[in-house]
Amino acid sequence: MAFTVGFDLDMTLIDSRPGIRACYLALSERTGTYIDADLAVTRLGPPLAEELINWFPAEEVEAMADLYRAMYPTIAIEATPALAGAREAVAAVREAGGRAIVVTAKYEPNAKLHLAHLGLEPDAVIGDLWAEQKAEALREHDAAVYVGDHVGDVRGARTAGALSVAVATGPCSPEELRAAGADVVLTGLSEFPGWLSDYRPARA
Repeated sequence: MAFTVGFDLDMTLIDSRPGIRACYLALSERTGTYIDADLAVTRLGPPLAEELINWFPAEEVEAMADLYRAMYPTIAIEATPALAGAREAVAAVREAGGRAIVVTAKYEPNAKLHLAHLGLEPDAVIGDLWAEQKAEALREHDAAVYVGDHVGDVRGARTAGALSVAVATGPCSPEELRAAGADVVLTGLSEFPGWLSDYRPARA
């Protein structure tokens, strides 16, 4: 039976810092509101509104989020590379007979633009879900494993009853990821194919 592996997007499959930084700087220029873009990209993972509340009054956050998302495709997509091992990780799932899906807090249309630009073609992309909310999509797709870089991803995997594989390529240290309950902590996705080949015989 085919098994499903879920992947987070930002700082798991893609290095979204350059594009997001550029988009925050453009939003700052457009609105005349100071945003510390260098600080903002050190805490990627949670939904956009959780960052914008640091820079805008609460009643403006929704409108600013809409503006940011509208500006994002022309500013952020080309500036964003895949992280080392991302393509190989997705390919390893396929080669093992599995399905690879992406479950992310990012606005879904922009997540799909990133993946298309980089030639990454998961079997499904589900956006706008953060932390425990990710369990909805993981359960729906019967994901056995969820790979992410944030303690929120660990919580999502555990809520779904999936194995939590954490990669230390985002804002959370290996120690933080372990403390949150990650079952496996890798330095990055380059280690994932080797881990998967060991995991598959163990579960067969």
